[in-house]
Amino acid sequence: MSRFSEVQDLVNGLEADFEKFYEKGNQAAGTRVRKGMQDLKNMAQDIRKEVQEKKNA
Repeated sequence: MSRFSEVQDLVNGLEADFEKFYEKGNQAAGTRVRKGMQDLKNMAQDIRKEVQEKKNA
């Protein structure tokens, strides 16, 4: 469950940057959102692999 907490923390940490980008048009916040979403994608892929390994063990 610690992996789930990591995902939650990452998403919650991006909330302010999402608001800055979409509501205020802050371009730097958009860059941080894109980086955060890439990190989320990589984290999700790692979790998928871990689940698959446990399932097949």
